[in-house]
Amino acid sequence: MTSADIIIIGGGIAGMSAAYFLAQKGKKVIVLEREDQPGYHSTGRSAALYSETYGPKIIRKMSTASRSFFLTPPEGFTDHPILTPRGMMIAGMPGEEKELQELLTEGRANGADVQALSPAQIGELIPIIDTTQFIGGALEPAAMDIDVHALHWGFIRHFKQMNGEIITRADVAKIEKTDENWVITTSRNDQFSAPVIVNAAGAWVDEIAKAANVTPLGITPKRRTAVMVDLPAGINAEKWHMTATIDEGLYFKPDAGRLLVSPADATPTTPQDVQPEELDVAIAIDRLMTVTSLKVGRPGESWAGLRSFFADGDPVSGFDPAQNGFYWLAGQGGYGIQTAPAMGEFAACLICGEDIPAGMKKLGITQEALSPTRPGLLPEIAEATS
Repeated sequence: MTSADIIIIGGGIAGMSAAYFLAQKGKKVIVLEREDQPGYHSTGRSAALYSETYGPKIIRKMSTASRSFFLTPPEGFTDHPILTPRGMMIAGMPGEEKELQELLTEGRANGADVQALSPAQIGELIPIIDTTQFIGGALEPAAMDIDVHALHWGFIRHFKQMNGEIITRADVAKIEKTDENWVITTSRNDQFSAPVIVNAAGAWVDEIAKAANVTPLGITPKRRTAVMVDLPAGINAEKWHMTATIDEGLYFKPDAGRLLVSPADATPTTPQDVQPEELDVAIAIDRLMTVTSLKVGRPGESWAGLRSFFADGDPVSGFDPAQNGFYWLAGQGGYGIQTAPAMGEFAACLICGEDIPAGMKKLGITQEALSPTRPGLLPEIAEATS
C-alpha cells in the first residue's frame, strides 16, 4: 500500500491545479487518473476563453482572482504565454434589449472594460455577420484565449518537480474508511492510503462519492459539441473576436485559419467518453448560416466534451459535512479552465486548514459560496448541518 498526505481522484484541470498548490505547501500528494492521460474528457476538449464577465457571479470572481497567475505565471511554468489577445463580442437580437443592457451594466460595475456596439460596429468587427438580425452588442476587448495545454501541463510538470505522483489507468474500484485514513483500491488491485481524499473526478464525482459511502450531491454531466468550419478563400479571421449570441445558442471563434463553431448545447447525459451527435453538428451549422453570410457545404472534424453542473449552477469546493477527510472539488461546468488558478489555491488552503487568501476575500469570495452545504445545492444536507 502506498501512503500519502492527500490523494486526488481525477487528473483534469481541477485536480491538477489543487495538486500543484498542495505540493507547494509541502504535502505529499498522489493523483489517481482513470485514463491513459490526464484531462481526457473535459479539460482536453475545451476551447477556453478568459473573460471576467462570463459565467455566474462566483465564477466571475474566481476568474478575476486568477488573472495575476495567468498574466504572470511562476518562473518556468510554461514556455509560452498562457493568455493571448482575442476579445469577445456578444450580440443581441430583437427582444433581448434588456439582457444586453444588463450585460453592459453589470460588466462595467465589476470593473471590466465592456463596450456597447451598434449593429454597424458589429459588422465592422465580424464582416460575415448579418447585422440586420441584431440590435447591438457588447464587446469585452480584454478577453483572451487560454492555452489549455500549457496551463494544464504546467501544473502537471511542476507538480511532478515537487515530487508529486500521478498514477494513470488507475480506475477506482473500492474506497474504504478506517479510523484515520481512506483506503483506495484500483481496478488493478493497487492500494493507496491517505487521511484526505479530494474528489475531483468531474462527471464521475457522484460515482466516487457512492463508492466512499458519501451522499452524492447530484451532479449532471452535459454534452457540449464543437465543429470546425472552413472559411471562403480571401477571408482572414485571425484577428476576429470570439462571437456569441446573448442567449448562448451559438458561439464561434477563429482557430488556425478556420472557425470553431458550437451550438452551446448542454444536453444532460451520463458520465462517459461522450461523442458528438450528428443533429448537434447540424444545429451548429444551421445557426451559423442563419446569422452570417457563410454557406457551409461539408463541415470539418467535430467533437464533444462534458461540462458538469450542480443544481444551482455553481461549483463546489469544500469538505463533506458527514465524512471526515472527504473533499469535494467539482461542478466547474464550462468555467474550470478560466478559474483554475484561484480554485486550486482556494482548495489547497481549505484542505490544509488555512484561511483563504486575502485577495479572494477582497473580491467577496467566501467558503460558504462554494460549500457543499450551501442552501439550494442539496437542501437535506444543508438543513441537517444548520
